[in-house]
Amino acid sequence: MDFNDLTYKIRGCVFNVYNKLGPGLLESVYEQAMMIELRKVGLNASNQVPIDIIYDGQKINQEFRLDILVENSIILELKSVESLKPIHFKQLQTYLKLADKRLGLLINFNENNIRDGIHRIANNL
Repeated sequence: MDFNDLTYKIRGCVFNVYNKLGPGLLESVYEQAMMIELRKVGLNASNQVPIDIIYDGQKINQEFRLDILVENSIILELKSVESLKPIHFKQLQTYLKLADKRLGLLINFNENNIRDGIHRIANNL
């Protein structure tokens, strides 16, 4: 399955979660609901996936976790904030680089229209 097909399925899951739960809940609630939806449509997904940070050939003992990794290729960074800030986009770009992944979706569930809350971020490796 290519990236466009995967993101189409993921977006469908986002819409389902948003339509059932609405805005204003904690990120952790959306994360668990997304895991249920992703698995329901047959996608392989893991949440709270640890990523290593290597600096100058050495592992840094600081733990970062990806909210959700779908099909070992697309990172989902979930937010439930009043508005996304530039730092949220930079955070996902850094996660993509550290995890050596090409594509991520930044999703803010705290929107009046969930379409406005989904942002596709590419890593040009």
